[in-house]
Amino acid sequence: MWTASDYHHMSRALQLARRGLYSTDPNPRVGCVIVKDDVVLSEGWHQKAGQSHAEIEALNNTKQNQTSDNVSGATCYVTLEPCVHHGRTPPCTDSLINAGIKKVIAAVIDPNPLVAGKGLQQLNEAGIETASGLMEAEVAELNPGFTMRMQHGRPFVRCKLAMSLDGKTALHNGESKWISSPESRMDVQKLRARSSAIMTGIGTVIADDPSMNVRLSESSEWAKCGRQPLRVVLDSELEISPEAKILNVSGDVIIFHQSNDKNRKEQLENIGAELVTVEEARGSAFLKQVLNYLATEKEINEILLETGSTLAGEMLQAGFIDELIIYIAPALFGQDAKSLFQLPMIEDMSDRISLDIADVRSIGKDIRIKATVNR
Repeated sequence: MWTASDYHHMSRALQLARRGLYSTDPNPRVGCVIVKDDVVLSEGWHQKAGQSHAEIEALNNTKQNQTSDNVSGATCYVTLEPCVHHGRTPPCTDSLINAGIKKVIAAVIDPNPLVAGKGLQQLNEAGIETASGLMEAEVAELNPGFTMRMQHGRPFVRCKLAMSLDGKTALHNGESKWISSPESRMDVQKLRARSSAIMTGIGTVIADDPSMNVRLSESSEWAKCGRQPLRVVLDSELEISPEAKILNVSGDVIIFHQSNDKNRKEQLENIGAELVTVEEARGSAFLKQVLNYLATEKEINEILLETGSTLAGEMLQAGFIDELIIYIAPALFGQDAKSLFQLPMIEDMSDRISLDIADVRSIGKDIRIKATVNR
């Protein structure tokens, strides 16, 4: 069905979409290429929520191109189905129709229920040939959080962990700095930069006093947008200190709790923290309410979970971890050291938690494994 030329142009559209990795949140990352007679007329990508979508950027860039301003009869390669509804911007379908585009090839059908095939349908009704599915898997991997939020009402959760070769995250006395190499820690900064939010538990805040903000150089791609992810703390009893680093670096912080301590609430709110009361008891119901709130009220697409074995185990057991990023250091910590996850004993092999290894690579002296959790 697809030609080598089709793959070439959609690959370029995907490359353009990746430019929005750090900046489009809560929108998806989208790229577009407009081609006529196998000649690229223009390109565009969605740069920031509220600004023009990729298709409009490409059409506008075509108009500015002195060599050709006529896209009538051209083919539009776009990584996500063109929108058909009014949001922050007008529908892209109208612009494509008015421009005289002959064919639209979308890699992925938009998971947003407001679109979900309606965009291609409207284009068809206007006489424009449409197709979808070209490089679908590669493009879907770029926007897992947007898809998860649209289809399941919660963010995509990526859990980052560092461990020794014998599967330990800290020595028996709790010491854990530093397990991983400087290169691995820099890689984590990139994971933070692409995330909508970074989530942790009060145990980690008390034990490590982390900042959990993005610390990349001024020359990095992230620095061009400078967006700090929302920092999320699960702290039922509001044990967090107002002096905690996570509360005293730039960026917003939200604390989910069940406390009735009015003085502590006022103290934390006065230094800029947002407090949200969770009615559900601890456990999967508590976690579900937190994730649903972040998706619906904050439009959070991707969460990076950076926490200890207790919360990591609870999230994994509840089925809320979608991807694991594990950095394995060439060291041994011994049998009494702390493990990755605090999980109940598994008595039968059929009850084990199964993973699919998606990627293995070297990062400095470490090995990084990316795995998806089977459900």
